[in-house]
Amino acid sequence: MEIALNRGAVFTLLFLLPELVIGQIRYSIPEEQERGAFVGNIAEDLGLNVRQLFARRFRLGSEHEKRYLEVNLENGILFVNERIDREQLCGQSPTCFISLEAAVENPLGMYRIEVEIRDINDNSPSFPKSVFFLQVFELTAPGARFPLKSAHDPDIGTNAVNTYQISSNDYFGLKMQSRSDGVKIAELLLEKPLDREKESTFQLVLTAIDGGIPHRSGTAQTIITVLDANDNAPVFGQDIYRTNVVENAPEDTLVMQIHAVDSDEGQNAEVRYSFSNHASQRVSELFKLDPETGEITVKGLLDFEESDIYELDIQAVDNGQHSLVGHAKVLVGITDVNDNFPEIKLTSVSRMIPEDAALGTVVAVISIEDRDSGEDGHVYCQVPMNIPFKIQTYSKNQYKLVTSDALDRETSPSFNISISAWDSGTPPLSTNKTISVSVSDMNDNAPLFTQSSYNVYVMENNAPGASISAVTAVDPDLDQNGEVSYSVLEDNRIQSESPYVTINSQSGTIYALRSFDYEQLKRFRINVHAKDGGFPPMSSSAIVNVIILDQNDNAPLVVSSVTWNASAAVKIAPQSTYPGDLIARVMAADADSGQNARLSYQLIDATDRSLFSLERLTGEIRTLRKITEQDDPTQHLIIMVMDNGQPRLSSTATVLFSILPNVTETLSERSGRPGKPQHFSELNFYLIITLASTSLIFLIAIIFLVAVKCHQDRGILQSQSYMTWCFGRRFARDVVNRRPAPKGPPHLPGVSQATSQREAYNFRVSLSPEASTTEFLFLQPCNPTLPFNDIRVNDSKLSKSFTDSIRTSGGY
Repeated sequence: MEIALNRGAVFTLLFLLPELVIGQIRYSIPEEQERGAFVGNIAEDLGLNVRQLFARRFRLGSEHEKRYLEVNLENGILFVNERIDREQLCGQSPTCFISLEAAVENPLGMYRIEVEIRDINDNSPSFPKSVFFLQVFELTAPGARFPLKSAHDPDIGTNAVNTYQISSNDYFGLKMQSRSDGVKIAELLLEKPLDREKESTFQLVLTAIDGGIPHRSGTAQTIITVLDANDNAPVFGQDIYRTNVVENAPEDTLVMQIHAVDSDEGQNAEVRYSFSNHASQRVSELFKLDPETGEITVKGLLDFEESDIYELDIQAVDNGQHSLVGHAKVLVGITDVNDNFPEIKLTSVSRMIPEDAALGTVVAVISIEDRDSGEDGHVYCQVPMNIPFKIQTYSKNQYKLVTSDALDRETSPSFNISISAWDSGTPPLSTNKTISVSVSDMNDNAPLFTQSSYNVYVMENNAPGASISAVTAVDPDLDQNGEVSYSVLEDNRIQSESPYVTINSQSGTIYALRSFDYEQLKRFRINVHAKDGGFPPMSSSAIVNVIILDQNDNAPLVVSSVTWNASAAVKIAPQSTYPGDLIARVMAADADSGQNARLSYQLIDATDRSLFSLERLTGEIRTLRKITEQDDPTQHLIIMVMDNGQPRLSSTATVLFSILPNVTETLSERSGRPGKPQHFSELNFYLIITLASTSLIFLIAIIFLVAVKCHQDRGILQSQSYMTWCFGRRFARDVVNRRPAPKGPPHLPGVSQATSQREAYNFRVSLSPEASTTEFLFLQPCNPTLPFNDIRVNDSKLSKSFTDSIRTSGGY
């Protein structure tokens, strides 16, 4: 490793202050050094004590992102920390430096360090492309020079490209030049004349060599193409060509094809053919020479009787700048053959034949001539077998074309009749002629419906005048014979057809004249008549079955139960019903059909939803539980009946249930009824005692609370009657089902009045010793005629317990 360090010259102390030292030092190393390579002892070169590097907090900074160099603080050596590529770091710059900043403290010192990166020969020359193409004209004079692409070497100085070499050849050499910036360039030098016909391509290898030690090189292939010069004339394969052609050969018949070769290439080898100036005018009239392909074809009519041989002078000219010409001669012999075709002449041709033409009707008169003589002049004539026409002979070479079968314009509206004629020559010659014959239309087809009967589906409540369907009848005849008009036939057997629909006579569209109602008319039938415009006219008919489809346009109608006040049905329900008993059944009907008439029932409101249930599909009203005396004697049920149409229609009905009380038994009758000791148990006895005690305590608590409240409102009470009213309202609100007190005269707590008259009731709690063990009267009124269901208790648990105990004891 080489270190360029001159302490006296390189290390320069710029200025020194009492607390600041500034200096500069420079090193030089080659590129591509391994990590850890020695650069210099920076501590020694800066005059720093190695032992104090840590204490004085030695720091090394760089302007590069990568830390190419580092300092070992233990020995003060500057070393390579990461591989340095000079070409990547500085490119083609002649000089390359890495600048570092070193700093120490106590006292503060700042030093600038520059490390020069020297180039080494680590890159080979390379060309922009691996293959270069060069074109050289065939007639280029020796000494001509052609610049070549230069190679590039990332190294600089002597390590850059120094010289070029080219592979050995007989025609080209290499000449070197240097530019002002020292870059070497190479030029290709032509040393001897080229001949493309001998050697048209050269593949040379160009090598670039740098000046490094050891040398490095790069190569590129140079392909040289010699461009042609027009130095060769076209040459024919032979000087004289011989061929034969039959007389009267058709136009464009190939006589023969000639070919000339030009050893040049490209445009200089492109040959064009033509008749020379020695060719006669008659030859150019009878024969045609293709200038590109050399094909000789027949242009005019050849006749053996006119000449049995023709001599054609041909020349071939290339397409070079200075054209060169080659010559040849073609001898064409004419062969005598049966060269006259029969000629067909048509007279008295009928281009239009009626469809009902009789058999043997003459269509055309045919005359056939052949200019040949003898047996070659005898001709034959025919038409195809699969058409309703035939040829009849009536004199020599005279024929007539007649009909041989019935004509049907709808099957074959026209005919292209091919008439063939041939002679008896060897080989025979034939002629074809085609005549077109059209068949005129006759009204021989009646209109035909696409169906014999139609089914038309129409939704009810349709708009009058709207189209509901269309029928189509097809008449294969033409023009007026095929024009179809439609009408509706009146059927005396069905009196209701005509006012329902009408039909468009031109299009066959059927329109409804009225709005249909499925509930009144479900289907009807019409007879549609189709008639053409021929003479006489022909017609046919078809049946149209109109089927009315139901629409959900009728709401369900409740048809069961006797209504009261035109909106409700009154039912009587005995109080003795049990859960699940059928009380009533709501029956409804829907004038629609299908899904539109499929009904369902729904209970939308009720006085007490816990008392009744409604079957969704049958409309049956059943009890959910037993009717008690606490239930309202009048129950309202609002029921909605819905159909299953789209959209769904519904109606509602109100059912009023009047609950009749059971026949009330007098206390004496109850007490006189023999008991059933088997129903009594110790559990029943304890239950009765518990219920009685609980009810008594609850009643006392309520009375106490009401008395306290009334005492607090004593300042605003005006009379003892108001006090009584207050007592009664509190008791009615808190005890009787949490309902507001009804308007009217005051009543005692816990008792519902059956009449509007003011009555006084005395209640007592008693367990009658004469009654059976299953009877327990709680808050039994003194008046034995008071209905038991007039007693209401606010507490739901107490009311339920009380009710269960009474039911268990047989009080109901």
